[in-house]
Amino acid sequence: MSTKTIAVLNESELKDGEMKQVDFEGEGKVLLARLGDKIHATSAFCTHYGAPLAKGVLTADGRVVCPWHGACFNVCTGDIEDAPAPAAIHSFKTHIADGKIHVTADTSSTLKDNLSRQPKLLATGASSGKGVVIVGGGSGTYHCIESLREHGYNGPITVLSKEYYSPIDRTKLSKALITDPSKIEWRSGAELKTKYGVDLRTGVEVSSIDVPTKEVIVGSNSQRVPYDTLVLATGGVPRRLPIEGNDLQNVFTLRGVDDTKKIDASCQEGKRLIVIGSSFISMELVIAVSSRKLASIDVVGQEEVPFESVLGKQVGAGLMKFHKSKGVNFHMQAQASKIIASKSDPSRAEAVVVKSSAGEQTIHADVVIMGVGVAPATEFLKGNKGFEGALDKSGAVLVDEFLRVKGLDGVYAIGDIAMYPQPGTGELRRIEHWNVAGNQGRATGKTIAEGKPQPFVKIPVFWSAQGQQLRYCGVGAGFDDVIMVGNPDEMKFIAYYVKDDKVVAVASMQQDPVVSKASELLRLGLMPSPSELRAGKDLLSIDIQTVGAKAKVA
Repeated sequence: MSTKTIAVLNESELKDGEMKQVDFEGEGKVLLARLGDKIHATSAFCTHYGAPLAKGVLTADGRVVCPWHGACFNVCTGDIEDAPAPAAIHSFKTHIADGKIHVTADTSSTLKDNLSRQPKLLATGASSGKGVVIVGGGSGTYHCIESLREHGYNGPITVLSKEYYSPIDRTKLSKALITDPSKIEWRSGAELKTKYGVDLRTGVEVSSIDVPTKEVIVGSNSQRVPYDTLVLATGGVPRRLPIEGNDLQNVFTLRGVDDTKKIDASCQEGKRLIVIGSSFISMELVIAVSSRKLASIDVVGQEEVPFESVLGKQVGAGLMKFHKSKGVNFHMQAQASKIIASKSDPSRAEAVVVKSSAGEQTIHADVVIMGVGVAPATEFLKGNKGFEGALDKSGAVLVDEFLRVKGLDGVYAIGDIAMYPQPGTGELRRIEHWNVAGNQGRATGKTIAEGKPQPFVKIPVFWSAQGQQLRYCGVGAGFDDVIMVGNPDEMKFIAYYVKDDKVVAVASMQQDPVVSKASELLRLGLMPSPSELRAGKDLLSIDIQTVGAKAKVA
């Protein structure tokens, strides 16, 4: 370790509410942030994908939000505020002398390859008891573990995961077709055990929950795992269309690493690919394989343009134009009615029959991928005593504003399976975003550790490797108008989604940090009205970072 104190900037050059990235001893970088008369120094880059935090958003209540994916840190301590940050950032001491800002830091902690610090674990699982059992191994599980220990929960934590690896960055499966789980594990199984005191059991499948005895039933041998508190985080199961040929060997869905291995091995040069469904996962897979010199890529979608119900026709048309420029063929307002098996090998598909208003056509394929959404992975809960009134007809788990399963003591549900009330409206909705699962895991961990439930009110955020990187925040379902700034055809725009004369969601491309700022404005209830936006109001000009904004933020 080499700790040094260095003058990094004139005090007069950092104004209230401003952030600046400054050099520190050679290749080191530090982020300075001023809130009133207090100056804070932290790592300069996000621990998620390394975005420069100085280009993000600072708020008067001490949040610094990454400009790319919505990860958020406490600028005073470096602690995680919001997922998908997998680790906290460093916090450094500052003082003013001779009109200059001085920072005291270990020089190695200012380097970009050493962004994160070890979590401030208030507990590591030394206490006895049944503890917390988490069923599932995704984003919600990982962030719940982190939050439990960060907030002082010292009991046992047992994770029962159907997957055979530690929680991974699942977003990289569709975006990059990663086939080695060790490259995208947030923490290794060994680290979860030694540092967090987690009993991680992989490759196991839960068959039911015995609510009266508070036990989880595992596997065909009906092993019983007792719990004090249960967190259900089982995620989603990819849907398969109920059509002939949906189970042929070269017809794939995507959820885990085994799926990416099969898709990666099949989508090689010269092969013909058909993607059924124009969902985000479908179109990200198209991007991931588009450089492989496939013979053809065909997408079959029910809407007029991809993402129409989420992003609107104008943005969807712009993204479709982008994909067409890369050689993708679209068959929209159409549906796959049958997958034809090969005559030479009846176990494999050789074509897909596509129906539309224009008629029927047969498209030949070597690989077929179904990207038609996911269903809640809750089959194991059906018929369980205690869960009779906790599941809706889709299989989603009904939870209250604290993510507690309705009617059950000490049971929580998070992520893709949770049907939770939306802040402000109370509307029950299930949101399949990576960030939502992570933030719900963090919220649940804190509630369990501290015993003080707080309503889950985080603004949903997601991103997609479409065009020039799409950002999105809010809940825009059922929007009745779109205010467009810029041109989606040029892959540079801001789209404001309006419902009942309020902006409920924002999407952007090549306009960072607009969505990060929008998520904070939605959180604070300070989003401009549609009429203000139509008149040219600029989100980035709204003050939420200076001392003068504190009253609004509070």
